[in-house]
Amino acid sequence: MSTPENTASPLAPYDGILLLSFGGPEKPEDVLPFLRRVTAGKNIPDERLEEVGEHYYGFGGRSPINDQNRALIAALRAELDRREIDTPIVWGNRNFTPFVADALTEAHEHGIRRLVTVMTSAYSCYSSCRQYREDLAAAQQEVEAAGVDVELDKVRTYANHPGFSRTNSRLVTEAVREVLRSGEDPSAVRLLFVTHSVPTAMDDTSGPGDGEGNAYSRQHLALGAAITEEVNATLDTDLEGELVFCSRSGPPTQPWLEPDVNDRLEELAAEGARTVVVAPIGFVSDHMEVVYDLDTEAAETAERLRLRMVRVPTVGVDPEFVSGLADLLLERAALARGEQPQQPAWPGDKPLNWVCAPGCCPNLRVAKPALCGRD
Repeated sequence: MSTPENTASPLAPYDGILLLSFGGPEKPEDVLPFLRRVTAGKNIPDERLEEVGEHYYGFGGRSPINDQNRALIAALRAELDRREIDTPIVWGNRNFTPFVADALTEAHEHGIRRLVTVMTSAYSCYSSCRQYREDLAAAQQEVEAAGVDVELDKVRTYANHPGFSRTNSRLVTEAVREVLRSGEDPSAVRLLFVTHSVPTAMDDTSGPGDGEGNAYSRQHLALGAAITEEVNATLDTDLEGELVFCSRSGPPTQPWLEPDVNDRLEELAAEGARTVVVAPIGFVSDHMEVVYDLDTEAAETAERLRLRMVRVPTVGVDPEFVSGLADLLLERAALARGEQPQQPAWPGDKPLNWVCAPGCCPNLRVAKPALCGRD
């Protein structure tokens, strides 16, 4: 990493980029400490965590997410280099090494004083946005005690930035096109958009604190509807798309968003569907919730039901998505300079927030400071 020198950089006033992600274990002995950190404060016994850990042990105790983050950093670095932007990138995780505080310390050691953050999470709710901002605040407080002073901002929530949304739409369209080319009757094809389930109370309070709520589900539903419309227009078909969920956890008495993808597969098979196109629009990359919950569990359900399941790729390191991240960084830098850049949005024409409003996506258990907001 080189020390930033060019104050005329297109990303000024930022002299560094932070990729902020969830994190995951790298080897079997990492699994239980990782799960303890993820569930801290929830009084979940190790016996239950060991059961969850079997998902990771089935993949050698190694989550795919860290390698995917390394690949994303390399792809973003290449895209920035192509644009002759030499701003360095550091990487921090919420739940496993490299932790956020380590990333801030590394950045400071290389002369970086103001970072713009890209989260590997595209939607609005506590677990997909504010909890990341809480970890930024905690890390900043931790390093300040050691004399490390780094300012942090973030790009806007990008569920409807074309780099993310249009890439998903293209990937879904390509998958459906191949299904139809195989000779499948369109009337036997169903389209499922999948995301991580969250407690209904978390969804109810997700959004800018304006009382409307349900931003998490609304953003997914809007993207799913826009993609379905584009698929049908492009391929001259009449498919119906719907939103389903995976990765439910928590006590059975706590309501979570439904239906579960496996339950819906059961229903679709009973209704006469033969092919189900499964699009994980809620995820940026093929991490554990995709490779286990979809590629393993849902695939097994589909096989048992004699359904053909076609899983659409996540945006991952798709060049259109990576280019969109670079655009988001440039947009945020322009806003920080007081300029009024173009802020494209699809679906709709209104960009999501880059500075979070008071009360946005609140922590329903305990109030904590959160960076990149006005509260």
